[in-house]
Amino acid sequence: MSNTYYVYSLKDPRTKPAKVFYIGKGTGSRATDHLKKIDKTRKGKFIQEILDSGYSPIVAKIVEQLTEDQAFQIELELISSFGTIDTGGSLYNSVIPKSIKRKVDNEITVPSGALEKAQLGLKLLKDSISLLSEENPDGITNSDCAHYLGFQSDNEGKQQDYLTYSVLGLLMKEGSLESYRLGNKRKYRKV
Repeated sequence: MSNTYYVYSLKDPRTKPAKVFYIGKGTGSRATDHLKKIDKTRKGKFIQEILDSGYSPIVAKIVEQLTEDQAFQIELELISSFGTIDTGGSLYNSVIPKSIKRKVDNEITVPSGALEKAQLGLKLLKDSISLLSEENPDGITNSDCAHYLGFQSDNEGKQQDYLTYSVLGLLMKEGSLESYRLGNKRKYRKV
């Protein structure tokens, strides 16, 4: 497992204190790449605006020597804390990690940071189920996931563990788990 990842911020030096406008993760020169090749995203346009005013964005590494998963989690937590412009926050991040495609209903109000927090929660759920499957190479059932990870639901006295079933489905779609039948049980194991 490589600990070469870091989480960084880009700050606008025109404000005192300098205001964070972008959070990212990467390795090598990723943090400074934004200034070398300015793209047409809103972040790129904002960087160009800063440069045109005679300043240069401040690049700051927040945490270093991380695994990719650790960097991803910290990046999500920070994006969730600051919020993106799309969710009423201040960050110019235009893509929420693990991009989400959804139909928008204008009658539903999504609180600032809620989407980012949901993605962090989903990442942690997937990690927990993956760890459980790694420790049980013969496979686990949906019921095992719900029971041992504390996600059992109660719907009028009936257990309907849809949360873990949904996460298992996502892990299968991503290719990290496979399912098979053992008698009358469906089991899931690491690919």
